[in-house]
Amino acid sequence: EAGRVIREAIQKRRSGSAAANSSAVEEKSSYADLVTETDQECERIIVRRLKEAFPGHKFIGEEEVSESGIMPELTDEPTWMIDPVDGTTNFVHGFPFVCVSIGLCVKKRPILGIVYNPLLEEFFKAREGQGATLNGAAISASEAVDLKAALIATEIGTKRDQGTMDATYKRVKALTSSCRSVRMCGSCACNMCGVACGRLDGFYEFGFGGPWDVAAAACILKEAGGSVVDPLGGGAFDLMSRRVLAANSSKLAEEIVNKL
Repeated sequence: EAGRVIREAIQKRRSGSAAANSSAVEEKSSYADLVTETDQECERIIVRRLKEAFPGHKFIGEEEVSESGIMPELTDEPTWMIDPVDGTTNFVHGFPFVCVSIGLCVKKRPILGIVYNPLLEEFFKAREGQGATLNGAAISASEAVDLKAALIATEIGTKRDQGTMDATYKRVKALTSSCRSVRMCGSCACNMCGVACGRLDGFYEFGFGGPWDVAAAACILKEAGGSVVDPLGGGAFDLMSRRVLAANSSKLAEEIVNKL
C-alpha cells in the first residue's frame, strides 16, 4: 500500500499535476535534507497496519523521530524500524532509487527485513535463518575477493559543513584510487540490497539518518551471505551508530576499512 502511494505520487509529479507539484516538500536539518507529505502518509499507513497485527511491539520511524526530535532507546523488545521513503530527494526528483524499508529487531538485532522499490518493482525480503530473496528468487552476495576488482557505493549525506565535506571526499578519494569504481544512488537501503544481490561488492556510509535506514537491509545482506560491520575499525555493527559498512565478505570489508 505504501509502495502504491509512492508510485502514484511520482506519476502525478511526472504528469505535471498541479496538486502533486504543490504538495509540501519541507527541509529538515538543511536544504539537502527533505521530507514530503508522501513520507508522512506512508509512515502512517505502515505503522497503523503493523500496530493492528502486533499491538505489543515497539516502533522507531523516521518521520515520527523527525517530528519529535527524540530518538527512542532501542531495547531487547520486538521493535519495528520504518523508513517510509528511503531516498526522499530521489523521490522529489523522480530518480528511481526510492524504497520502503521495514525491519524488525529483537534483542537489538535485525531478524526480518523488507525493502520494496515500487518504481523498479523490486521486493527484497529476508528472515533470520531463512535466506534472502528478490521478487521471490534467492539471492547471494558477489564473490569478488580483490578490492581492485570491486564496485563500491557510498553516499554524500545531507550535512554541508566544511569538516564533514572534507572527510567525506577524503574517503571517496581513498576508495576510488583502490577499487574499480565508486557509485552513489541516493538510498542507503537500495545500496545495501545492491550488495546483497551482487550488483555491488561493498557500500559504506557515515552519518545517515538513523537505524531505519539500515535495519531491514542489514538482515537481507546477512542472509545473502554478506557482512555488515562498523566502518570505523571493522568491529561489530551497531544499529544505532549511524554508520555502516556492508560488503560481500568479511575479507573485502576488512580491505575497505583499511582504506577508510
